[in-house]
Amino acid sequence: MRRPKLTRRGFFKASATAGVVGAAVGILGGCSRNTANDVGDPVVVDDDSAVSVTAEGSPYEYVDNYGYALEATWTLPLGCVLRPAEGSWIPATIAGSSALPMVKAGAFSCESGALTEVVSAPKGAAATTVIYDVACSDSAYAWVELDMATRAWQLYAAKFSGGALDGDAQKLWDGTSDYDPAPVAVTGSKVVWQIMPSLSGKKTSEPSACYLWNVGDKDARKVIESPGRFAIKPTVSNGNVILAPRVHADEGTFYGVTAYTASDNMASQVDQLVLPASVKPFRATRVGDKFLVSIEASYGSGGLLSKMGTYIGTRSGDFVKVEREPSECPAGKDGLYLIKSRSSYMVVDTKNQKYSTLLSIDRSVDYGEFPARYGDTDLFVTFATVKDPDTGYPASVTVRAFRLGV
Repeated sequence: MRRPKLTRRGFFKASATAGVVGAAVGILGGCSRNTANDVGDPVVVDDDSAVSVTAEGSPYEYVDNYGYALEATWTLPLGCVLRPAEGSWIPATIAGSSALPMVKAGAFSCESGALTEVVSAPKGAAATTVIYDVACSDSAYAWVELDMATRAWQLYAAKFSGGALDGDAQKLWDGTSDYDPAPVAVTGSKVVWQIMPSLSGKKTSEPSACYLWNVGDKDARKVIESPGRFAIKPTVSNGNVILAPRVHADEGTFYGVTAYTASDNMASQVDQLVLPASVKPFRATRVGDKFLVSIEASYGSGGLLSKMGTYIGTRSGDFVKVEREPSECPAGKDGLYLIKSRSSYMVVDTKNQKYSTLLSIDRSVDYGEFPARYGDTDLFVTFATVKDPDTGYPASVTVRAFRLGV
């Protein structure tokens, strides 16, 4: 059988479906939290039980350039892609200067504007192995490698300091094509990842699980079990890890958007919002004491939370809704929220009932402007591929930082 040609274009367009062989580190014994425990009732409320930001007659007032100020702008080489992170260092994939390696793992400082190379080449020996995903905090760095030919993958992590690895990397997991490459997030010195059976593999009936590893530990631990696939990749926000496991499995398909405390290795549940039956969250995070949950499509039943849009609230209700098709995970601080919809961000101030728009940078709409911050933050960072004004071709990547609440 002829092996397909591997190109940079093909890599970025590939839909990777890979799987798990097993843990590359030890897994601590004991019981992980099962989603059958600590589960609330689904939140089914009437369509008119939320305040709409943009509807006719809404108490919200539109104000130009409200709630944020541009603090810094940087230009990075074409091909850089940032991943959302919590600290001053933001993980990035960097296009290689040749086909091998196709992608390098890096980090961008939103304090100095420096872009550093963290992992210059994959650890995997096969020529078809690429760096697929990256994540970091200011204390830990993780990356996923994927073999484009076999769809085998590995997850690595190491201590991280000052834009570079601090010590040897640890292989945390080995995967095969029966499982997805691990969705991964990093908070403090902790690496969190999900193991989920691929939709097209041989293990589709197996449960999913979330694992956590602390830098320097010999063992990881399984912290959350789900009887089906998680609805979202893990996000981190203000010391919490937000997941959406399956819950009420004996009653139907329900997802519980749940915040866990990172400091005790996710042993404590901070809060949970169980969505109506069959409603799958598209993106979710937590800012302050509010969940921000985006629903990508409208469902036939389920009340308010079954309609397309982004919702700000808790299991007790008092929702604010933004009736636009969501694009990325929201962010915000102290009652001020940024919600991306296609080529712009809506800025919503729920305390003062005002809203505004943060537009994408010029000549970036074709390729999109994306957040490099999720969840609770007062410094919102975006990145965009910008076209050359003369040729119309992609020329560079612009990173912008906005201070919120000004």
